[in-house]
Amino acid sequence: MEEADPLPYLDEHTTVIAAEADDVWRGLCAALERSFSRAPAAAYARLVRAADTRPSGPRPLAEGSVLPGFRVRAASPGERLILHGRHRFSSYALIFRLEPGGPGRTRLRAESRAAFPGVAGRAYRRLVFGSGGHAVGMRRLLAGIRRTSEASGRPLP
Repeated sequence: MEEADPLPYLDEHTTVIAAEADDVWRGLCAALERSFSRAPAAAYARLVRAADTRPSGPRPLAEGSVLPGFRVRAASPGERLILHGRHRFSSYALIFRLEPGGPGRTRLRAESRAAFPGVAGRAYRRLVFGSGGHAVGMRRLLAGIRRTSEASGRPLP
């Protein structure tokens, strides 16, 4: 499904996590819930008139789950998670892929795709991507996923 996604490719951010894929999957789901279900994210989703503004659907995240600004289009635990969304300035996707990164390690790739139609869409793209805000947000999100995943994979003392 993701290879045929008609949305234009924007960027990709990658991190290697010292944890097995199952721990990274749990860390990914927990970080997304934490990041996108809080009041500021929900308020932003309403402000830009996102199609989805409230968390709903199955938990843990699975196809049909909703986070403010995103709907889970596909979920393969330990392998990939595809989020899609749209608001008045853009249609977009975040595609997370979990791959072997060596013994006891997992590579997490986060690919962003989006279309920004019209004058307002182009201005929004300049604001979000031109300012570096998107890259900062993605690095923070991946760092949070890494911390959560590595902590959950550690044996208790």
